[in-house]
Parts: sequence; C-alpha cells; structure tokens
Amino acid sequence: MSFQDETEAGASLTSRIAGKLSQRILTGDLAPGAAVRQDHVAAEFGASHVPVREAFRTLEAQGLLVSEPRRGVRVAPLEPELVREVTAMRAALEALALRRGFPRLAAADLEEAASAIAEAEASQEILVWEAANRRFHHAITAPCGMRRLLATIADQQRTSARFLFAAWRDLDWQPRSDAEHRQILTELQAGRIEPAVRALETHILDAGEALAAKLLRSP
Repeated sequence: MSFQDETEAGASLTSRIAGKLSQRILTGDLAPGAAVRQDHVAAEFGASHVPVREAFRTLEAQGLLVSEPRRGVRVAPLEPELVREVTAMRAALEALALRRGFPRLAAADLEEAASAIAEAEASQEILVWEAANRRFHHAITAPCGMRRLLATIADQQRTSARFLFAAWRDLDWQPRSDAEHRQILTELQAGRIEPAVRALETHILDAGEALAAKLLRSP
C-alpha cells in the first residue's frame, strides 16, 4: 500500500469513527457528561489510537466532545448558553448564505425545499423529521456555493440536532416549525428575499430559545 493509500484509509476510518460517535451523541445513546475512552473506541473499531484521536478532535471542533484535565474526554454537557450561542451563529450564518445564494436559487432548489417540508409534515418520527429539517435548510442555503460557510453551518446544525433530540418530547416542536418553513418558502417563491431572511432568522432563534428555556427548567 502506498503512503497516499494509507493516508486515505486512515482518513476514511477517522470519518467512520467520528460519524458513529456523533450519531450516538446526537440520539442520546451517549449521554451528556459520559466518558468516552480512547482505548475502548480503538478496540471497538479495530483501530490504532491515531484515527481515534483525530475523530475526537473532529467531534470537539463540532462541540460534541470536551477534553478536560484529569477527567479525559467526555460528551459535552447540554447548557442553555451553548444552545443560545449555537442558534445565534446559525441564524447569522444561514441568513448570510441565503442572501448570497438568492440570485442563484433555482426552481429545483425550491422544489427540494418543498419536498423536505412535505416529508417532515408527514412524519411523527423525530429522526425522520430532523433529517427532513436539515434537507430544507440545506436546499435554501446551498446555492450560495460558499463551501467553508456551508461546512460551518452543517457543524452547527449537528449540534442543534443534539439539543432537539434531548428536548423534543417536552416541546411542541413540529407544527410550528413546519409552518415557519412554509412561510420561508412562500417568501422565496415570491422573490421576497428580506422577508425570507427575517423569517429564517426568527425561526432559528425562537427554536433555540425554546430549547434553552426547557433546559433551564430541567432538574
């Protein structure tokens, strides 16, 4: 195997480990504050410690893991202020992406957004709804073509998904969000970019505030 092949194989394993751990954190299988042992993860995936460390770094950058002196690596806690920070970032960045991409927003993008809304409205399963929710947001922001911006938005959306999975049973999350998606889509279909941007920002910020308030009420 060449050096390039080894590098690509290592990157692929790192991505697989990060993806699996991310899914467990997002769905609550790994609870907030739970220890994540490097040796245990390496044994599970039949990997050396190198790709595991790289996967941990990726998840730390996404806000899903934290490394603490004398405590090791743990699942990041769910904190109201973090919820507010992430949603403020999302609102600003998605608004930027929507504005920049609006001149290139095509009929196919609007059709994809409408399809995502329909899928979300038809489902009562949180995993299906959350995937459709991300499809909607991606459909209206991806035309900006700004790869770094979109990658940052995707990271923040993954973190937001974790908050949602932790709190959705106690929130009236679906009807309001679906209605707000339709409002955003209606404004875009009519070519009204500023009302669409304002609706998107309000949609993200209000959802974050509801999640933060729920966490503050939790024991």
